[in-house]
Amino acid sequence: MLLVASNLSKSHGMRELFHNVAISVADGDRVGFIGPNGAGKSTLLRMLAGVEEADDGIIRTQRGAVIVYVPQRDEFDAQATPRSAATAAAMRAASVHGDLHEAEVLGCVILGKLGFPDARMDEPAERLSGGWKKRLSIACGLCEAGGAPDLLLLDEPTNHLDVEGIRWLEQFLVRGFNDIRAGASVFITHDRTFLERVTTRVVELSRAYPQGTIAAEGNYTEFLRRRSEFLEAQAKAEASLANEVRVDNVWLSRGAQARRTKAKGRIEDSADRRGELEAISARNTAANAGGACVDFSASGRRTRRLVAAAGISKGFEGRTLFRDLDLELAPGDRVGLMGPNGSGKTTLLRILCGDLPPDTGTMRFADPKPRIVVLRQERADIPTQMLLRDAICPLGDFVDFQGQPMHITAWARRFLFQDAQLLQTVGNLSGGERARAHLARMMLEPADILVLDEPTNDLDISTLEVLEESVKSFPGAVLLVTHDRTMLQRLARTITVIGAPDASVSVVASLDQALSALERAERAALERDRAIRADANRTANAERAVNAASVAHAAKLSAQAIDPPQKQMAQISKAASAPVRRKLNFKEQRELDLMEAAVALAERTHAAAEARVGDPVVAADHVKMAAACKALETAQGVVATLYARWQELELKRGG
Repeated sequence: MLLVASNLSKSHGMRELFHNVAISVADGDRVGFIGPNGAGKSTLLRMLAGVEEADDGIIRTQRGAVIVYVPQRDEFDAQATPRSAATAAAMRAASVHGDLHEAEVLGCVILGKLGFPDARMDEPAERLSGGWKKRLSIACGLCEAGGAPDLLLLDEPTNHLDVEGIRWLEQFLVRGFNDIRAGASVFITHDRTFLERVTTRVVELSRAYPQGTIAAEGNYTEFLRRRSEFLEAQAKAEASLANEVRVDNVWLSRGAQARRTKAKGRIEDSADRRGELEAISARNTAANAGGACVDFSASGRRTRRLVAAAGISKGFEGRTLFRDLDLELAPGDRVGLMGPNGSGKTTLLRILCGDLPPDTGTMRFADPKPRIVVLRQERADIPTQMLLRDAICPLGDFVDFQGQPMHITAWARRFLFQDAQLLQTVGNLSGGERARAHLARMMLEPADILVLDEPTNDLDISTLEVLEESVKSFPGAVLLVTHDRTMLQRLARTITVIGAPDASVSVVASLDQALSALERAERAALERDRAIRADANRTANAERAVNAASVAHAAKLSAQAIDPPQKQMAQISKAASAPVRRKLNFKEQRELDLMEAAVALAERTHAAAEARVGDPVVAADHVKMAAACKALETAQGVVATLYARWQELELKRGG
């Protein structure tokens, strides 16, 4: 066994998260960890990683096992790039032995295996999309383990990943990439398709079970079957115990004379049954609690068309994101938007909401403009310092929900908040709790159009299922951006796919068709990148050839410059007596054609040499400084020689 944990317990203040939890992980296991928000999944994962201490219990790991933990939030230094972050992580790997060069090589290899193109390795990490930041976090974890951890612990790894990234992660966890792989993995996720495709065992952490967890070998479908059987048996056990307790109550209610003859053992057994009934009843209540009560309010508006986009296009910094898009939204429409990270999905949402104009095409909105309610991906609409009570109940102690007043405590309980949490700041809430707070706010606003940008991030499966049912019953239009394939399949009536290299848009009727469109776009992008790399290689080869020719020519001229004066005079006399050639031969013409590129390359070399001379680190080392000055002198000579030769060839060509 790689890891064995037993009798783990943890409390936060007066609130017990879990008690007497046990879990084991063997080589080859892929354990999916699920459970309601606030059950303590992330806390338990940090315990397994050794990042957080348990209140009680024991965790044993295999001697020498390399365990890597990738947290839910991706945080990097302000100046970090993927290359520098991966190198820094690789420096902690035992196989690198503290060698910076080896660490950089290992970091670049793992980044490449995880899909990072060369051009993105030196981009500031803070400017990466959420999906690329998640890949970088996983890459850094793998670098720290030398590329092959024995156990990989991932907290919500699919958050912010696009469909391509999620499928990449599925492939990595199941098969790995050559020598880059994980021996076993434990991951927290609420992506039901991901659970179905990856897990060898599913574990749910919940108060609904006697030991705090229930585990089932196999995929998510098998887990659902086993859990249903267990909960059905537990409900029957409660009913049976309740009958026994009723009999006990009748027996205990007999007169005083009968009570004097009662066996002491039977009275004790009756007390035990009452305690057991109370415990099993609490577990069944937890099992039936479900997710937050989500029910969006519609404005009741009746119109045939809410939004119409005709031939719209949008681009940034010379890159077209999408073009010639036609889309209409009417009440009852549910449109999914799919595309790789950075393809422009959020930009398209802003255009369809009227917050951003398209570059071309027309946007028409019903009059008066539709009421649009948005759940944003960043969940940043509520200030982190605001109290939860003010966030979900902006005016006083009551909310007006669908025409009925509701007290703030009842409103908070609909979203599974405890009364004491109302005085917490939003910044102290978990990711799932913050998402539920945003949903509570949205439900107070009647809408014609619901815009859900990555609604599944941080929400537990029970709440996701309630959210899906609420969206299904919403009479207005819905714009849905999500990489949750289960949600798309259940909700979207049409799916618009963007992100093709030629900026074309595909509108399809099913998830399978959307995934096929994404695969075609991925293949086209790969072919485009191959062509770009091939062109870059050809250009680099041409520059190397020009540079070699320029250096050779400079050497020739330098040799001529040190010829004895008599030899120079003889050459000058011979040249003077020879007939003047007013045309360039083939070799000279080719040299002239390549001269501009050669000069540009020489000037770049000169600039680099000049910068090195000005480097304080070089200036502090006299050996390095002498070499830098010599390189600068050589670069200056090459530039001067090339300009002289260029002028000579131009004069000769001009006659």
